[in-house]
Amino acid sequence: MQIALAQLNPTIGALQQNLEKVKGYYRQGVEGGADLVVFTELALPGYPPKDLLNYKSFLGKERELIKKELLPLTNQPGIPILIGASHQQGNRLFNAALLLENGKIKSTHLKSLLPFFDVFDKTRYFTLYTDRKIEMLGGNLPTAITVCEDIWNDMDYFPNPIYDIDPLQGLFAQGANLLINLSASPYHLGKHALREDMLPFLAKKYNSAVIYLNQLGANDELIFDGSSLVYNNQGELLYRASATEEEIFYVDTEDLYKPASKIVPPDRDDISTVLQLLKLGTRDYLAKTGFKKVVFGLSGGIDSAVVAAIAAEAIGPENVLGVIMPSPYSSEHSTSDAVDLAKNLGIDYRTISIDQPFNSFVRLLNNGEEPVQDLAEENLQARLRGNIVMHISNREGYMALVTGNKSELAVGYCTLYGDMAGGLAMLGDIPKMMVYDLANHINEICQRKMIPRRIISKAPSAELRPDQKDEDSLPPYDILDPILEMYLEKNFSGEEIAERGFKRELVEKVIRMIDTSEFKRRQAAPVLRFTPNSFGRGRQMPIARGYEFY
Repeated sequence: MQIALAQLNPTIGALQQNLEKVKGYYRQGVEGGADLVVFTELALPGYPPKDLLNYKSFLGKERELIKKELLPLTNQPGIPILIGASHQQGNRLFNAALLLENGKIKSTHLKSLLPFFDVFDKTRYFTLYTDRKIEMLGGNLPTAITVCEDIWNDMDYFPNPIYDIDPLQGLFAQGANLLINLSASPYHLGKHALREDMLPFLAKKYNSAVIYLNQLGANDELIFDGSSLVYNNQGELLYRASATEEEIFYVDTEDLYKPASKIVPPDRDDISTVLQLLKLGTRDYLAKTGFKKVVFGLSGGIDSAVVAAIAAEAIGPENVLGVIMPSPYSSEHSTSDAVDLAKNLGIDYRTISIDQPFNSFVRLLNNGEEPVQDLAEENLQARLRGNIVMHISNREGYMALVTGNKSELAVGYCTLYGDMAGGLAMLGDIPKMMVYDLANHINEICQRKMIPRRIISKAPSAELRPDQKDEDSLPPYDILDPILEMYLEKNFSGEEIAERGFKRELVEKVIRMIDTSEFKRRQAAPVLRFTPNSFGRGRQMPIARGYEFY
C-alpha cells in the first residue's frame, strides 16, 4: 500500500483556499500512485481556528465543503482521503480525523487528549472522546489513527504525564501495528529533539511503524515547523520532511517493516533552525494579514540590524524600509552603522531627525525650561519615533515591525506607544544573547559581513540620554537571560533561582521588573513564539495581583 502524505501550510479560516490546496495535493497524490492521501489536523479550517469554531456558519461551511467537494473525489478518482476536521455529534464538537472512502465518511477517529496549558485551550471548543478503535487500512493493515496530542502521554516515556489516560495503550491492545498521527504541533526550542526521541521510543515499544504528519507555516504567533517524520517498526527514521516548505511525500507500507537502507542523522535544532523559522514566521504573518512590505526604526543597534536582515531575506530587500531617526543623544556612529547596514542588505532607508519635534515638546512640557533628561523625556523620544514609523505605515501601507527582544520586553525596558508600536514583534521571544548569535550566524552564512562588526561589538544602548548604556539599568545580558529563562519558562521562584548561584538582591530586582511590566506586555504586538510560556498566549499573568515570587 502506498500512502501519500501532504504537509500543508493552511491559512486560518480560509476554507475555500485551503480546500483548493487539499484538492491539488490529492490529485498529485493520485497521480503519484497513492492508495491513500493523508492531510494534517484541521486541514480545512487551519489550526488554531480559535473562536471561529463558535460560529455555526463556519462549521457548516466546513461540513459542506467536505460533503460536496471531498467526498465525491473518493468516488472519482476513487482514492480514500484521511483528513483532520471538526466533527459534530449533537451539540458537541470534536477534533477528528475523518477517513473518506467511496463517497462516504467511512470512519471517524476523535481526539481524546485536549491540551489546556501554555498556548493551548482545546477544552474551550472541543469535547474529549475515549472510545477509540483501530482502522483496517487497505483491508489488512491494523492502524491506530490519532490526532496530535493523543501520542504525547506515554506513561513509560514521560515521568510525570499530564493526563490520566494514554489513548495509544487501548489502540495497540487492539492489535495496531501502524500509528498515523495528524498533527498541528507548534515549534519551540528543543521540539525537534523531543519529537525525534519520543517517536522512535513509541515505535520500539509497540513494534509499530509511526507516521507523524505535521502542519507547516505560521498562524499569528505560532510557527508550525512541519518536519513530518516516518519511522519503521524498529524506530529507525526513514524520512523527515522540510521544516520550511510544503510538500507531499510517499510511504510504501512494506518499507515500514524493513530495516532502514540508510541512517538519517538527528535533526539540528540550533541557531540555524531559529533563523529559518523566523523567516518563515515573518513571511507567513505578512502574507496572511495582507501586507507585502515592512517598516521599522533602524537605530544602528543589534536588534534592528537582525530584524532588517531577516526581513530582507524573508520578503526581499525591495520590500523593506528602515527609518533612521537620530535624536540629540544619538551617536554619530549609530547613524553611520545604520546606513552601512541598509546598503549591505540592499534595503531602502530614510533619515528623519527628531531633534526639532523633541526640542519643541521639551519646551512645551517643561514650561520653557531646559531638558531635565529624566525617564519621561527618554520615553518622549521613543514615542516620537513610534509616531513616525506608524505614520509611514498608515500612509504608505507598510506593516510596522517592532524590533525589541524578549529580554527587554520581559523587564519593561521598552516604551509603550514608542518602540513597542507595531503589528509584529519578530524578536519578542528571542533573548538578547540569542540575538547576538543570530547576527553572527547571519554573517557566517553570507559571503560577506552583512551586519557591520561594530553593531555586534559595541555596548548596547538606547541612546536616550548622554553616554547611556543598557547596563546602567539592567544586569549584563549574559546574567539576565538565564534568570529570565528560569523564571519565565521553568517557573522557578526567586529563591530557587538564587540557589543556583545568582545574587538574591539581583534576582529580586529582575523579578520585580518583570512583574511590574505586565501591563506593558498586555498591550504589546503579537510575538513569534520560540519558547514555552512565551509572552502573549503562552504566559497569562494577572496585572493586578498580590502574590510575589521573591
